[in-house]
Amino acid sequence: MNKHFCQGPNCHTRTTNDRFLKSRGVVRGRYANLTMDHEATWYKRSRYFCSQSCENDWLNEHMENIEHGRPIEFIRHRRESQGYAKVKNDNRWGAEYSIERVDNGQIVE
Repeated sequence: MNKHFCQGPNCHTRTTNDRFLKSRGVVRGRYANLTMDHEATWYKRSRYFCSQSCENDWLNEHMENIEHGRPIEFIRHRRESQGYAKVKNDNRWGAEYSIERVDNGQIVE
């Protein structure tokens, strides 16, 4: 794929349907919005982040390092959070699914 992985520090912990991989029970980080060779001069940051919230999280975490000129590691692999499952919640309007953290077969509240 011609995209970077999202650099957001919490991207792989947000439980959304597009990040959940049912076969392995993991939540994965997303790809960045734009391809590496995209020539948008108005929003180059989309080459490195999937959303503004990931971008803001990254800036909040690394702003002090940027201020002091310290190097920041670039994420070159897809990060994953283990131990999630899709849970079916039946109600009178039909089934509703949610992705919840699981620990040794027990749902963690």
